[in-house]
Amino acid sequence: MKNLLRLEELAQFLLCLFLLINNDVVWWVYFLLVIGPDISMLGYLINTLVGSVTYNLFHHKALAVVLICFGSIAMIGGPAIASLLNGIEPVVDPIYVLGLILYGHASLDRIFGYGLKFGDSFQHTHLGWIGKGLHEQEAGAGAGGRSR
Repeated sequence: MKNLLRLEELAQFLLCLFLLINNDVVWWVYFLLVIGPDISMLGYLINTLVGSVTYNLFHHKALAVVLICFGSIAMIGGPAIASLLNGIEPVVDPIYVLGLILYGHASLDRIFGYGLKFGDSFQHTHLGWIGKGLHEQEAGAGAGGRSR
């Protein structure tokens, strides 16, 4: 099942990549796609709760979808009409691009097992624990706290 979910995340990442390529974004946007939202990990310098909130804000797909929708509406509105009337190429809305970056990056992270964070530890995600030996802790907790 995990591989099927990773394949689904890969498809979502590739869709975001395709949309960025299709909109002729500048080269550094691809760099942001890969590592940009990870700046949110700086919240962990304060504490794990602040870190998990900032990380989850930048890695939550619902926020990305909202930004993509607002950016799409902005592109359909004034700039697109003006470009049609003046015969110039439409401009891609930066909010749309930001949404694609956030969504694509979240998909990329989930391919590698990095999910949304709980407030107790960076390694504790909605996909399970990250790191060696932490799977045993999770399995032990599931067996009433006993290790196997």
